[in-house]
Amino acid sequence: MRILFVDDEAGIRLTLAPILENNGFQVTTAASVPEALEKIHSQTFDVLVSDLNIGEPGDGFTVVSAMRRIQPDACTFILTGYPDFETALQAIRSQVDDYLLKPTDVPTLLTAIRQRLDGRRPHVPHPPCKRVPELLREFADDIAREWLSEVKSNPELRAIGVHDQERLGPIPDLVIQLADQIDSGKRAAEKTRRLGSELGKERALQHYSIPLLVIETRLLQRSISLVLQRNLIRMDLSTVIADMLEAGEALQEQLEYAIRSFQKMSREAA
Repeated sequence: MRILFVDDEAGIRLTLAPILENNGFQVTTAASVPEALEKIHSQTFDVLVSDLNIGEPGDGFTVVSAMRRIQPDACTFILTGYPDFETALQAIRSQVDDYLLKPTDVPTLLTAIRQRLDGRRPHVPHPPCKRVPELLREFADDIAREWLSEVKSNPELRAIGVHDQERLGPIPDLVIQLADQIDSGKRAAEKTRRLGSELGKERALQHYSIPLLVIETRLLQRSISLVLQRNLIRMDLSTVIADMLEAGEALQEQLEYAIRSFQKMSREAA
């Protein structure tokens, strides 16, 4: 049985690969994501064992996603040093067959591999995975409802005498604009600035303060993360980190222009 073992730590590759070979496996190692992807495209494997964080946090999922696309019948395992990540890993079992905690217990790894190989069945394709922008558009209303619930649980924001619909008004548009900016990059930045400015004007008229604008944005970011986490099994894991970084930057840009507009309204009112 052929194993692709991916880990950026040379010591682990030099230690674990011979152990697997002594137990009857043919082992190929890779030290980086590009190297692993090249081997997945050029060779055939029965098993993938990949560290979760190869060069960047979570980029082991890029390798898993590639293996699932190119060699869908291979068994896939993630090694992680973060047991508190268990919930998220459980949610993506459709792409990862199992995970093991580092430092790796070799007998446990061997048992897990053999059990998966013995019970291996032809892979049943799951519905196509979606990128973050697609999910943001699909769940914009859910994110807005989640956000409103978070806002109403915050004493400072709850004290602002604004009806739910007035408070909620711009949020779905802001979420969809985040999706557009992830897809289009700087080409969508002008609309981001416009929506941020409009939000700042509205909040000034509703007697917010700048700290409350910041809290509101933080709760929106949290609501987006919660809704996406519930839909992890539908996400394209190979792009999720880059997409979320772009979403975070766009959200901060919206906040920046909201604050600028808020300050301008406050000066004019004074």
